[in-house]
Amino acid sequence: MSQVEIKARFEGERAAQEAWHKLHALRAFEVNGLVESGLLTATVDEEVAERAMHLIQQIGGSADTGLS
Repeated sequence: MSQVEIKARFEGERAAQEAWHKLHALRAFEVNGLVESGLLTATVDEEVAERAMHLIQQIGGSADTGLS
Protein backbone atom coordinates (compact mmCIF):
# COMPACT_ATOMS: atom_id res chain seq x y z
CA MET A 1 0.00 0.00 0.00
CA SER A 2 1.17 3.49 -0.83
CA GLN A 3 1.40 6.35 1.60
CA VAL A 4 0.28 9.91 0.94
CA GLU A 5 1.62 13.02 2.68
CA ILE A 6 -1.01 15.67 3.32
CA LYS A 7 -0.11 19.22 4.32
CA ALA A 8 -2.88 21.03 6.15
CA ARG A 9 -3.32 24.62 7.29
CA PHE A 10 -5.84 25.83 9.87
CA GLU A 11 -6.83 29.27 11.10
CA GLY A 12 -6.29 28.41 14.75
CA GLU A 13 -4.78 26.04 17.25
CA ARG A 14 -8.11 24.51 18.30
CA ALA A 15 -8.96 23.31 14.75
CA ALA A 16 -5.45 21.96 14.24
CA GLN A 17 -5.66 20.09 17.56
CA GLU A 18 -9.00 18.55 16.55
CA ALA A 19 -7.55 17.47 13.20
CA TRP A 20 -4.51 16.00 14.95
CA HIS A 21 -6.73 13.74 17.06
CA LYS A 22 -9.05 12.77 14.20
CA LEU A 23 -6.18 11.97 11.84
CA HIS A 24 -4.76 9.65 14.50
CA ALA A 25 -8.22 8.02 14.73
CA LEU A 26 -8.00 7.40 10.95
CA ARG A 27 -4.78 5.53 11.75
CA ALA A 28 -2.41 8.04 10.18
CA PHE A 29 1.13 6.68 10.10
CA GLU A 30 2.46 10.00 11.31
CA VAL A 31 1.12 13.45 12.20
CA ASN A 32 3.62 16.29 12.70
CA GLY A 33 3.58 20.02 12.72
CA LEU A 34 3.11 23.14 14.77
CA VAL A 35 -0.40 22.85 16.18
CA GLU A 36 -0.15 26.30 17.76
CA SER A 37 0.58 27.74 14.29
CA GLY A 38 -2.21 25.74 12.63
CA LEU A 39 0.15 23.73 10.41
CA LEU A 40 0.09 19.93 10.20
CA THR A 41 1.61 17.28 7.97
CA ALA A 42 0.05 13.82 8.04
CA THR A 43 1.16 10.63 6.35
CA VAL A 44 -1.78 8.34 5.66
CA ASP A 45 -2.50 5.20 3.69
CA GLU A 46 -3.60 5.92 0.14
CA GLU A 47 -6.93 4.19 0.89
CA VAL A 48 -7.90 6.82 3.49
CA ALA A 49 -6.30 9.89 1.89
CA GLU A 50 -9.58 11.27 0.52
CA ARG A 51 -11.30 10.75 3.88
CA ALA A 52 -8.44 12.52 5.64
CA MET A 53 -8.62 15.48 3.25
CA HIS A 54 -12.41 15.68 3.68
CA LEU A 55 -11.98 15.58 7.47
CA ILE A 56 -9.49 18.47 7.30
CA GLN A 57 -11.86 20.52 5.16
CA GLN A 58 -14.82 19.81 7.47
CA ILE A 59 -12.84 21.20 10.40
CA GLY A 60 -12.16 24.37 8.39
CA GLY A 61 -8.68 23.66 7.12
CA SER A 62 -7.16 23.52 3.69
CA ALA A 63 -5.25 20.45 2.52
CA ASP A 64 -2.77 19.67 -0.23
CA THR A 65 -1.12 16.40 -1.19
CA GLY A 66 1.13 17.76 -3.88
CA LEU A 67 -0.38 15.13 -6.20
CA SER A 68 -2.07 16.14 -9.41
